[in-house]
Amino acid sequence: MEGLVRCSANYVPLSPITFLERSASVYRDRTSIIYGSTVKYTWKETRERCVKLASALTQLGISRGDVVAVLAPNIPAMYELHFSVPMAGAVLCTLNIRHDSAMVSVLLKHSEAKVIFVDYQFYEVAHAALDLLSNTKTKPPLLVLIPESDNPSPTTSKTSFASGNLEYEGLIRTGQHDFEISRPNDEWDPVSLNYTSGTTSSPKGVVYNHRGAYLNSLAAVLLNGIGPMPVYLWTVPMFHCNGWCLVWGVAAQGGTNVCLRNVTAQGIFDSIALHKVTNMAGAPTVLNMVANAPPSIQKPLPFKVEVMTGGAPPPPQVLFKMEELGFGVTHSYGLTETYGPGTICTWKPEWDSLPPHERAKLKSRQGLQHLGMEEVDIKNPVTMKSVPADAKTMGEVMFRGNTVMSGYLKNLKATEEAFNGGWFRTGDLGVKHPDGYIELKDRSKDIIISGGENISTIEVESVLFSHPLVLEAAVVGRPDDHWGETPCAFVKLKEGQNANAQDIIKYCRDRLPHYMAPRTVVFDDLPKTSTGKTQKFVLREKAKAMGSLTKRNNNSKL
Repeated sequence: MEGLVRCSANYVPLSPITFLERSASVYRDRTSIIYGSTVKYTWKETRERCVKLASALTQLGISRGDVVAVLAPNIPAMYELHFSVPMAGAVLCTLNIRHDSAMVSVLLKHSEAKVIFVDYQFYEVAHAALDLLSNTKTKPPLLVLIPESDNPSPTTSKTSFASGNLEYEGLIRTGQHDFEISRPNDEWDPVSLNYTSGTTSSPKGVVYNHRGAYLNSLAAVLLNGIGPMPVYLWTVPMFHCNGWCLVWGVAAQGGTNVCLRNVTAQGIFDSIALHKVTNMAGAPTVLNMVANAPPSIQKPLPFKVEVMTGGAPPPPQVLFKMEELGFGVTHSYGLTETYGPGTICTWKPEWDSLPPHERAKLKSRQGLQHLGMEEVDIKNPVTMKSVPADAKTMGEVMFRGNTVMSGYLKNLKATEEAFNGGWFRTGDLGVKHPDGYIELKDRSKDIIISGGENISTIEVESVLFSHPLVLEAAVVGRPDDHWGETPCAFVKLKEGQNANAQDIIKYCRDRLPHYMAPRTVVFDDLPKTSTGKTQKFVLREKAKAMGSLTKRNNNSKL
């Protein structure tokens, strides 16, 4: 067709930072962030703070493509960094707050982060990580301390100045309010870096681009049923896939972000009642915490609160209880490589009349791709042909679309393997039902999902094998009423040696983040195939037969 011109009038690279700019105009005087009893910002103020922080970052020498890391829980600074870092043209790397110093140092070295923002609660972890980096003759990133903004204490200020670190609010004050925002030259430019639960020797850094983040943010809003001006309670860690892209999505709708440093049943019910929360999300662990909270904590909901959950499907009794309490639960599925949720189990009205257990069974499926994803399928990983929709034939779950990662940072081989055949291979196994909805059946890489955290059994096993008394070891997931599943280690000791379960658990806890350490240890011979390979499916059945490890205090912190 003649007479067409692509120019600045009709083509602008998609970027989620535009959501903040629009909300600062449309919703300028509406509340953007609430944290504790004293912190409250409007969208106009949030934009001003983010622009000044972006300006301050450039004054520190941060330029286009540089990585800026953050180690912080769901606090206002964590939210602001999701906009200010890309506004400076840089790439935001959110680190898991459950990592130990050794892992943090590995990820900082791999990402080549120039600056790291650290919440005061994790200062010691970060400081030790920087010391480890210095010992390897790697230049450590500049540390910016984030003090407690709801209730600043003298101790956090002393920590900042005594160590000569920059301080978050002070850094913002150095920025220029008229700073010119650095927009992406190409919408495929990187916007964030999220690490998977790979082994410490080869972490996988998943790179998101502006286009994918923009599209997945809007898709997340749609699949969560988030309307204009929602009140969103942050129970999903913002370091997980950028809060399942809802950090940017809530801004798109001019919503109010209610930040929670610690996720407890008490905090959830209090926040819902106080702020009239409309939406939240979380791993099945969070749903379990809410559903089983003691009556003294549970409060009537002001109206139906929509909840999105992902990971392992919540048990039927948890779904029933959540609905009874007034929550609407939507089940989704995705990976770090798909910007978080990539599918949605869209509910159909005709299912409402089915018996409760049938409804729970349907709701626990992973469904189909959301509007931002092009396609999801179950394929034979060798022939790449789709499996029949018979709910029996297993294949590998595969995605393709604009909300699939750009690739793994500095790991072209892993990227090419993941995209082999023109689809993203998840490594998860599933079936396709006659209605087209998919359902996961197993994880080919034996990943354990505990409280929403992915645990690599290979990494735990490598620590077990390093124990001087251990001959053989294998780790599988054991069902748990609170965490979904927890690591269960099957161990064979060297001949003539003695050790008890607590010895093994302590050994692992000393060398791994605590959530990754086994909570159960069984001393036994490991079942083997004829070729000497451990039969993990046998061990999984044994762990399943043990039943749930524990019923935890549902108001405990995650």
